[in-house]
Amino acid sequence: MAVAWAASGAVVIDLKLGCPVWACAHWRGSVFDRRARPTDFLRQYAQIFPTVEGNSSFYALPSADNVRRWGAETPVNFRFCFKFPMTITHRLKLRHAELDTHQFLRRMAPLRSRLGPLMIQLGPRFGPESLDVLDRYLRDLSAEFEYAVEVRHRAFFDDPLAEAALNQLLRQRAVDRVLFDSRCVHAASGADSSTREAIARKPSLPLRVQSSGERPIVRFVGQNTVEPAKPYLHDWVAPVQQWLEQGKSVYFFTHTPDDRNAPQLARQFEKLLQTTLPALPRLPDFVQPEALPKQANLFGEAGYQ
Repeated sequence: MAVAWAASGAVVIDLKLGCPVWACAHWRGSVFDRRARPTDFLRQYAQIFPTVEGNSSFYALPSADNVRRWGAETPVNFRFCFKFPMTITHRLKLRHAELDTHQFLRRMAPLRSRLGPLMIQLGPRFGPESLDVLDRYLRDLSAEFEYAVEVRHRAFFDDPLAEAALNQLLRQRAVDRVLFDSRCVHAASGADSSTREAIARKPSLPLRVQSSGERPIVRFVGQNTVEPAKPYLHDWVAPVQQWLEQGKSVYFFTHTPDDRNAPQLARQFEKLLQTTLPALPRLPDFVQPEALPKQANLFGEAGYQ
C-alpha cells in the first residue's frame, strides 16, 4: 500500500490485482520459476500477486487439508476471493440453503484472515422477482465474512428500476456488486478454441462501473493476447482511480481464455493506472529468465549455447 493525495486529503492506496487461478503451468518462467512444481505454484504466485479468485469452490467444496495448506502458503496480506458453491447459487437459488451455506463458511473459516469478499455469483435466471430472496439471504449471512454479489439476469441491466432496487439493496447490506466486463473477449474475431469456449460461457452484458460498497470487485475478461484489451482496460482507469482516492479497497481480476497471459494483462492495467496515479505501488517483478548455460568452445574458452 502507499499514500496518495486526493481532494479529501491523504488516502491509502489499496489496489489488489490478481488472476482467476494460481495454478497455471504456462506461468513457469514468469510468475513461477522454471523448475516450479505444482505444489510450489500458490506460494510463488502469492509472492507477486496479493489476491486471487477462487473458482474451484464454485464446483466443489475444498478439503479441510487444502484450506489449511492455502493459509500456510500465503502471506498475511494475501486475499482469496472464493465463489460460493453453485449448489447454493444456481441449484437452490439461495432458497433453503442454510445447511450448504453453513458448511461452506465453516470450511472457509480457517482462512478467515486471508479472505477478501466471498463472491455470490447468481445465474441468469435469478431476476428482480427474487430480490426479496437475496435480501433475506444476505441478512442471515455471518457477519464474520465479507461478501460481494454478481448478477447476470438481463433485467438488472435493461430495467432501470430493477437495477436501482438491486443497488439499493446491496448498499443497505454493505455488500459490493461484482462488476463483470467481457466486452473484449466478445469482440474477438478469428478466435481460437479457448476463446470460442470463453465466448460461449461468458455472458455479454452492458458495462457497469458503479460501486455499491467499500470493496469494489472487477472481473475483466480479455483475449489471449494483451494488445486487444488495452482500450477496454483504459475504460477502467478513471473509476478505479476514483475508488482508490475515496479510500476504497479495489480488487481487479484479469482473465484470458486460456489463462496464459492473465498475469501480463494485470501488468498492463497496472501500467495504465500508474500514468494517472504515480503513487501506485508496483507489483514485484516476474521471475527473471535464467541465463543460458555456458559450455567450453573449441578453444577452451567459455561460450554460450
